[in-house]
Amino acid sequence: MVGGFLGAGKTTLLLAAGKRLRALGHTAGIILNDQGGELVDTRLSQATGFAAHEITGGCFCCRFSEFIAAAKRFSQQGAPEFILAEPVGSCTDLSATILQPIKRYYGDRFQLAPLTVLVDPARAEEMKRPDADASIAYLFHKQIAEADLVRFSKADLHETFPLLVGVDARPLSARTDAGVGEWLDEVLSRQINVGARLLDIDYVRYAAAEAALGWLNWQGELRPERPLTPVAIVGPLLASLNRLLTSAAIAIAHLKVFAQSANGYVRAGICRNGDAPSIEGRLDTPPAERYTLTINLRAAGAPEALRALVDRALRDLPGRFRVDHLEAFRPSAPMPEHRFEEVV
Repeated sequence: MVGGFLGAGKTTLLLAAGKRLRALGHTAGIILNDQGGELVDTRLSQATGFAAHEITGGCFCCRFSEFIAAAKRFSQQGAPEFILAEPVGSCTDLSATILQPIKRYYGDRFQLAPLTVLVDPARAEEMKRPDADASIAYLFHKQIAEADLVRFSKADLHETFPLLVGVDARPLSARTDAGVGEWLDEVLSRQINVGARLLDIDYVRYAAAEAALGWLNWQGELRPERPLTPVAIVGPLLASLNRLLTSAAIAIAHLKVFAQSANGYVRAGICRNGDAPSIEGRLDTPPAERYTLTINLRAAGAPEALRALVDRALRDLPGRFRVDHLEAFRPSAPMPEHRFEEVV
């Protein structure tokens, strides 16, 4: 399981780990998690060739039974040796609500690897500033406090890394593969106690942190006026959303856009206003006349405002689109199925 705040690079790392395991002759499946449905990360995982399930409508902790059911379903799909799991980026208290219950109730079926928490160095610097949102900073630091392993992500973009007091956080880059092999070896070494830390957490503050952001998930079909490449769709759409959100003084926590046709896909994302986008997929994918388009947006704005801005950006696209799924909301307060107060 790899946790961490929104935009830390969890999916990118899990896909890199899955590719490494596959190259070694192993099999892996992925379980994704979000407060809403229609996830860019699920579509990306499937496009990359991995069996993937998604748990929606709440964090893993609030959907523990569904999480276990998804893990069991993999046994009907060839029983992968490894299950890679990504909790939603606003989730914490995983040791008490996920790891301990698995050890207690399913220890005969699943062997747990250490909980890794990824930290985006730029986000860590933001959380140190005096004007940082206190609720989000509380959540961010709680995520780190319960980790069995901490890694700085995006090492290819940074030369220095902030100090995390009392934490041995080494850098890695899933995009360049630097440090990924060493991290995976440590995860699989069986030398680290799993879920050794339990949080003292205020669930009122936790709920406030999750509700500090508006969430929007959109999925539909796009038929361009003429055949376009996926990058010709994703690039302008991401730029338009970035511009509209910035003009509305809405801070982006994570924005992801995924366009897929019969010819291939491109996924692009940013973690803050004005960022250069991270891109996955082939930029030379041939043009197509029909696309499945998915948008996931987490930002410090009212859900109604996010919905209006996304609608405006979509209407600027050169073609006709059909909406198949749209939800904009603030997450409800977490209510875990289990919460252990002692390490199993």
